Amino acid sequence: MGKQIDLTTGPITGKLIKLAMPIMGVSFVQTAYSLIDMIWIGKAGSAALAAVGTAGFFTWLAEAFYMLPRLGASIRVAQSVGQKDYKKTKHYITSALQMTVALAFFYGLILLLFNQPFVEFFALGDESINQMARTYLVTVGAGMLFCFSGPVFTGIFTGLGDSKTPFIINTIGLVINIILDPILIFGFGHFEGLGVLGAALATVTAQVIVTLLFIMIVLKRKLEYFSINIFKNPRWDLIKDMTILGLPGAIQSAIYTMISMVIGRIVANWGPVAIAAQKVGSQIEAISWMTAGGFSTAISTYVGQNYGAHQYERIKKGVKVTILIAMGVGVFAMLLLVLVPGFLMRIFVSEVDTIEVGRQYLSILGFSQMFMCMEITMVGAFSGLGRTYLPNAIVIILTALRIPMAIFLSQSLSLNGVWWSISLSSVGKGLLLMGIYLVLSRKSSFFNKYTEQ
Repeated sequence: MGKQIDLTTGPITGKLIKLAMPIMGVSFVQTAYSLIDMIWIGKAGSAALAAVGTAGFFTWLAEAFYMLPRLGASIRVAQSVGQKDYKKTKHYITSALQMTVALAFFYGLILLLFNQPFVEFFALGDESINQMARTYLVTVGAGMLFCFSGPVFTGIFTGLGDSKTPFIINTIGLVINIILDPILIFGFGHFEGLGVLGAALATVTAQVIVTLLFIMIVLKRKLEYFSINIFKNPRWDLIKDMTILGLPGAIQSAIYTMISMVIGRIVANWGPVAIAAQKVGSQIEAISWMTAGGFSTAISTYVGQNYGAHQYERIKKGVKVTILIAMGVGVFAMLLLVLVPGFLMRIFVSEVDTIEVGRQYLSILGFSQMFMCMEITMVGAFSGLGRTYLPNAIVIILTALRIPMAIFLSQSLSLNGVWWSISLSSVGKGLLLMGIYLVLSRKSSFFNKYTEQ
């Protein structure tokens, strides 16, 4: 099941695509978890969608925590593999898994203790929606270890150059989620459906199975770097190293999510229909940024391995190929969202008001898709070099501008002003990151000035 790919030799485009396709598959699978939930929860109405959408902000915030071991491990694992130092690879994998367990326990406990004030922040004005959101939040909080484990294992395997194994395992998890969702949400035979609770249980169950499958593969492969023991004394120097690498991405993810929460609070002024429409619309839009995320992860791994092998000219060629592919994906997504937004919304919901608001959301966000794909891909390229602070600072600052832009534009454009604040900030991030890369990459010192670890 899957094997390591050496990205430091051979044809660039073919190897990048070979690595990126399974990564994109994993991204689609992870997005599909939410999409499947949306399809089935959407049949229960906008109130249930609003509840899951509200709780979803906090499961999204979980990414900021598991980003530390996932990103740090994927970079250092890729670089150590490029250096053929498999002992170092083993130590980084062990440290990443130790970080995962500790962070998952901490964040899960926070959700269990503070779920009520977290949900009340959005001022939904409907106690039944609040209760459904809290139920969903408590359930996923109890299974947070498994929410963390899958992405971190995926990052480790990808750093090794094996993106096929995570794709297969995550696909199995998706199939389980697809089977369980309708049964647990609406019931089957004499079993009475559990509604929002059923959706949460289906997702957590799938995540548990994904984690167990990864563990089975690790135990089955008798390789030096998989001979690990997470109960050994932590290597604090490696944990510090991965934290430093992953911290910019984690901070970006956390701030990005918190900004989205504030935007969600603004959207709540237009009621549950607006919240439901944004939740469904963002899941549809996620197809494009998850695709770009696949190429971003691929180019990060590619750059990491070639950086470890001192193949700097090869890095330049790989980044050029990847950004052109990502831009093509963005153009396709733009055409899809702008031309048939209503059709896409009707796949998930049947309520006319929600479809109309979602149609406007997709139409406006469609214009930023190419630039968003540029942004995500460039972040991956910088990350592969271990240069994570510059792109993440840019992303944080321009994303934060959404809040004042949303307040200002909504005064004249109503809810559409909020959508335009999101779209315009994505355009700015894509253009700025691409411009900075083009300027810096012309300097001979750009690819070889970083200190070897």
